[in-house]
Amino acid sequence: MSRRAVVLIILLLLALSVWWRWFPMARETGYRFAGSWTLPTSKSGAEPEPIGIAIAGKEIFVSDAGSHRIVVFDRDGNYIRDFAREGDGPGELGRPMLMDVDPAGKKLYVAEYLNDRIQVFSLQGEPLGVIGSSGSGPGEFDSPSGVQVDDAGRIYVADFFNHRVQVLTPEGNFIKQYGITGRKGIRKNLFNYPTDVALLADGSLVIADAYNDRIQVFRPDGSFLRKWGGPFATNIHGPFNGWFKTATAVSAGPDGNIFVADFYNNRIQKFSPTGKFLVTIGSNKSKPAGLRFPTDVEIDSKGTVYIADFGNRRIARFVPIDSSPN
Repeated sequence: MSRRAVVLIILLLLALSVWWRWFPMARETGYRFAGSWTLPTSKSGAEPEPIGIAIAGKEIFVSDAGSHRIVVFDRDGNYIRDFAREGDGPGELGRPMLMDVDPAGKKLYVAEYLNDRIQVFSLQGEPLGVIGSSGSGPGEFDSPSGVQVDDAGRIYVADFFNHRVQVLTPEGNFIKQYGITGRKGIRKNLFNYPTDVALLADGSLVIADAYNDRIQVFRPDGSFLRKWGGPFATNIHGPFNGWFKTATAVSAGPDGNIFVADFYNNRIQKFSPTGKFLVTIGSNKSKPAGLRFPTDVEIDSKGTVYIADFGNRRIARFVPIDSSPN
């Protein structure tokens, strides 16, 4: 075999390796659209802006940033109640963003973008307390956008303009942080406006590093584990499988798989716990299945996927193919 032929074979193998790594094919059959619903008009008359979703039992909680309230539905999208109004006092909200229900299923934690705090409610809407205040010091926030609570009650907060994720005690005292306050970057453990967090069963922390167009994962001890999203996960965005164009939210499914809201690509992407691309949801541009600027995604115990479809001002529901909606 000639030297030229050997070089061509090596180049071909390299090209195939790059293609396999950066342009992966779907590994699952996917999901089918199973309906959607819109938010009722608020007393203020403002256009609904569904941003965040949280699931507790048979109820779906939706944060309506436009009307500064939380709206509650059943699993079929039937309106049950809503609570809160615009303001900065107890029980009032300033552009509520992403949310979490504590593992005990008794409290709702809401990230408030305009009030620089996390507010805690009972599931009936009673205000229970406030975590944090405005600033860049320990336990302070600058437009928090995502929150997660672990089994011990520790609170993980995506601190958007401070370019960090903070970990706090149940009382709101600072424990540690990921990232460097006020510093953007593409190296591991640096962020570019992080928007959300999720915890895996083994305690690993998954962070939506939104404007770096990637996901970063850290071990329970806080050490860096992995990252993905485009070539080398270095803020290169695109429409391809496994790439992002602003990763706004992240959620762990009951089987440990990771779902990411891919905002400007108008889709949800699903990954294995190790970051291998599995399938996209909602990327069909035809109505009603097509998404437009999704901001959050949650998965219930049966695998049904609920999506805050911000651009279409609705909540969309998808189920695995050959499954029935809950």
